Amino acid sequence: MVVKIIDTTFRDAHQSLMATRLRTGDMLPIAELMDSIGFYSMEVWGGATFDVPIRYLREDPWVRLRELRSRIKRTNLQMLLRGQNLVGYRHYPDDVVEAFVSKAYENGIDVFRVFDALNDVRNLRVSVRKAKEVGAVVQGCISYTISPVHTSQYYLKVVEELLSLGADIITIKDMAGLISPVAAAELIKEIKSGFKVPVNLHTHCTGGTCVAVYVEAVRAGVDYIDTAVSPLAFGTAQPGIQSVLHALPKDLRPELSMKPLHEVSKYLRRLLEGKYRRLLNPFVTLPNPDVLRHQIPGGMMSNLVAQLRQAGKLEKLEEVLEEVPRVRKDLGYPPLVTPLSQIVGTQAVMNVLLGQRYKVVIDEVKKYMKGLYGRPPGEIDPELMRKVLGDEKPIEARPADLLKPGLSKCREELRKLSLGRSEEDILTYCLFPDVAPEFLRLRDSGIKPESEEVVSEGELKPLRLKVKVGGLEYVVDVEPSSHGS
Repeated sequence: MVVKIIDTTFRDAHQSLMATRLRTGDMLPIAELMDSIGFYSMEVWGGATFDVPIRYLREDPWVRLRELRSRIKRTNLQMLLRGQNLVGYRHYPDDVVEAFVSKAYENGIDVFRVFDALNDVRNLRVSVRKAKEVGAVVQGCISYTISPVHTSQYYLKVVEELLSLGADIITIKDMAGLISPVAAAELIKEIKSGFKVPVNLHTHCTGGTCVAVYVEAVRAGVDYIDTAVSPLAFGTAQPGIQSVLHALPKDLRPELSMKPLHEVSKYLRRLLEGKYRRLLNPFVTLPNPDVLRHQIPGGMMSNLVAQLRQAGKLEKLEEVLEEVPRVRKDLGYPPLVTPLSQIVGTQAVMNVLLGQRYKVVIDEVKKYMKGLYGRPPGEIDPELMRKVLGDEKPIEARPADLLKPGLSKCREELRKLSLGRSEEDILTYCLFPDVAPEFLRLRDSGIKPESEEVVSEGELKPLRLKVKVGGLEYVVDVEPSSHGS
């Protein structure tokens, strides 16, 4: 069986390597070339490619999708959807989720890759159902990590639950580049033999083993693998397709059109050596095998560095790297993927800087312990649970069941602001009410941003968390992750 290729150049590759700063205008000149290469699909949307364009690039993500769809005729377009979080950082009401999925499909998405940070499949129920209803292909994701609770049996149970929702393909989403060649082959064989379902493997090169992982995965019968076009590949992104093709056995190697692939590669090299050169640094472009020890993906690592630098305590980085796995264990081993990576990392920073573990517990950790993100994979430390929640019991319900419908409210608020001209604009406002009004005002006024301006990763707007100390409330800013999801 010849493996199919999912290309991530227009989404995860530049999100992982250059803080999602690749502009629409720099994608369009090669969109038709990319379409002619022979990929199964191209991941072009989702993750941070919604937030970053409206917040920094002043580009409409819906327009980006439509522009790409108008040029890419033969290749499926796919997106990464954070389940009930959609493309944001919190749970949204079911009516917003349904409307977003419907509009994403209408604007050009063929394949929805849907995941939940905690592998709580309840948080995928509505998005998967709606995607199937509109006629899209659904990739149900396992958020892959390593811990005492994340066994083969654990993952096979998640697969069973994803298939019960109607997932067409199972994606092993290895966002930190942790999976080994042997573990990848074993898990793929177990899923395929147990469920007779197509399997897709997504990994990052953070740990340096990515090409070997793909070779063993293909030998094990994986149906799809994710790659990017070099030079926008490797490091904290996906393996470069050129290298992967060279490494695969000839009888398992897909036939791609090499001439357009070579042209795209030359074009990207010119971009990266010119306009975007200051966004690339060895921190993200080179492998870091330490990730196999502490499991901190590249985007999360840069967040920790930014927080410590802002506090003038960069020399504490090694202590924080040792504290992150301890916090993760205390919290029941959540996978370090958005938004849990930011939450665990910020709590670790607070523990180190204050010199006492859990002297301050950030609000997002409290919400997590209350079950407002979903079910933790393992048991939360009982003593910590008592300290934070007291006699309060975590919720048992699906978190979104506690949310009131939100679409009509967003529509009315936007009407009062005299902004927005489409259902897509209303959804943009629902997801990012803090930045959408300014973006829509500028867009509708005809004011054009400086098209050549590229904002560096250090200028990302932080995720804001509330912290209470001694009865006083403080705000902690956490740099948004540029990695993987």
